[in-house]
Amino acid sequence: MDSKSVAAVLDASAFYAGVPFGTTDSQYYTTPMVYNEIKHIKKSHDALGMLLETGRLKIREPDSESTKYAIKMARGTGDYPQLSKQDISVIALSVEMRGLTVTDDFAISNVMKNIGLEVSPVMTGGIRDVGRWIHYCPGCRADQGGATGDASRCTICGTRLKRKLIKR
Repeated sequence: MDSKSVAAVLDASAFYAGVPFGTTDSQYYTTPMVYNEIKHIKKSHDALGMLLETGRLKIREPDSESTKYAIKMARGTGDYPQLSKQDISVIALSVEMRGLTVTDDFAISNVMKNIGLEVSPVMTGGIRDVGRWIHYCPGCRADQGGATGDASRCTICGTRLKRKLIKR
């Protein structure tokens, strides 16, 4: 990530990769859910405490409208079943702030790119293909849709569903 970048929303993978610990001139945000997930990192050095004290890391709860929108978009791309509550909170905060998201999570990246917001990968090359996941039955070939992607078995023959990305 460019050290001169604007404020960025971090998911857990960004913390595990050490992103906020390596620079002194960037502003980072995360959500309370992500903070609770990663607060053990570098605890012996109180690195997170230092980031909070110096104002380089801010913990912010996304508003309910942004959260609803994040869920709607994640359902629309078919990524919703792959996302945790923490992931949804990261997407929602990024939507609210209209900012950069730092993540290696492919489902978060796909939703963010479908929304039209910027994603910066940390330890991977990032996603190459952006699109919408659809669910289909490999047994009877029935299209099971992709808007929610919540079902795991074919409604016609009962075979476990597979998913594929329809690129945009």
